[in-house]
Amino acid sequence: MIINADLHIHSHYSAATSPRMDLPTLAKEASRKGIQLLGTGDCLHPKWLSGIKELEERNSIFYFKGKEEGKNTNTNFVLTVEVEDERRVHHLLIVPSISKAEELYESFRKYSPDIDSDGRPSLRMSGEEIAEHARDAEALIGPCHAFTPWTALYAYHNSLRECYGDMVGYVLFVELGLSADSSYADRIEELRGLTFLTNSDAHSPYPIRLAREFNRFQVDDMSFEELKAAIERKRGRKPVLNVGVPPKEGKYNESACIRCYKHYSLSEAIIRKWRCECGGMIKKGVRDRVNELADCDGTHPEHRPPYLHLIPLAMIIGLALHKSASSKAVNEIWESLLAEFGTEVNVLVDASIGDFRTANFNLDAHVIEAIKAFREGKVSVIPGGGGKYGVIELKPKGREEAREKDEGIVVEGDAGRGQKMQLSLLDF
Repeated sequence: MIINADLHIHSHYSAATSPRMDLPTLAKEASRKGIQLLGTGDCLHPKWLSGIKELEERNSIFYFKGKEEGKNTNTNFVLTVEVEDERRVHHLLIVPSISKAEELYESFRKYSPDIDSDGRPSLRMSGEEIAEHARDAEALIGPCHAFTPWTALYAYHNSLRECYGDMVGYVLFVELGLSADSSYADRIEELRGLTFLTNSDAHSPYPIRLAREFNRFQVDDMSFEELKAAIERKRGRKPVLNVGVPPKEGKYNESACIRCYKHYSLSEAIIRKWRCECGGMIKKGVRDRVNELADCDGTHPEHRPPYLHLIPLAMIIGLALHKSASSKAVNEIWESLLAEFGTEVNVLVDASIGDFRTANFNLDAHVIEAIKAFREGKVSVIPGGGGKYGVIELKPKGREEAREKDEGIVVEGDAGRGQKMQLSLLDF
């Protein structure tokens, strides 16, 4: 069976999260999104774990059963938590059972000042020590958003071994983060044997945040052991697709000032000693960091699944129609597409373009062409940097655009007068 999984989110017990990050809301929105398996996030937090305990459990998977407008909204959860080590590196743990989560809580508690107050606890421990505790609890572990210039493995270390020491062999996966994809990470030899995860790190349940990145796995059934086998790529279980935003759209893709967002080449930043002309700090971008670490040509290993660059459906509709993703017009089309095709993932990944043209409602041609453009990689992105997201452009048909060699799509109608359609994640 094929499942879609977003394994890294947070509850409302983590800092800077929406109060709507509760189990009923997450179950409802994951079902609408098309996610069959959702990480719980924050599973070491006593109050959040207490709510999870009330769910039905089978094979270390927790089932939330609900209804929305007469439809079942059954969603599966697996225990997960993000923790911060003493170097501020973040790690994702996928935990096999309630008892193991409680065991980890007890073993981490003496090293943490905030494990009872923050769903993403800070630990006065090294990455190697955290991995040892994860191994003892039979939990899986890997670095979160490994390339971002804050709170990430490669922000503070030059290799996996520097972070995990003698436990490096226990690390099975690397979470890429919004500013990187497989083409970046496979340029680093030590990562080529690992499974790449693409997760949302969602702090709110809205469709533009939850599962904005997700994984598709081949498994035999819904269980922790099957998920583990898929991440290990054993017995025919494996990841078959990574889905994520284009890396250039990530807010730390290029080196840029965190105050005025002016972009710099790596050599310029070094010459300026990482200080912008405005006086702000220049933060090294993911692209430059990967270039520093790269030690192979980036050819993908045979086990690497395809990587599909997408943004959330509401954003694509808004981009196509020149409207906010939260506008009434966009929401009406979003709801109509879900009513027709079942889930957002079905719309974005699985339905054929022909199905859109024969839908039971009049779907704007610009929306169809925008979805097609993302599937085919025919979009342009002005890179983000310094904490500001990149800007996506759909290039409409015009005399000059038709002659351009860079990436674009053809649309008809008012947009065909040569104006570009742009979207930045900051707009939402």
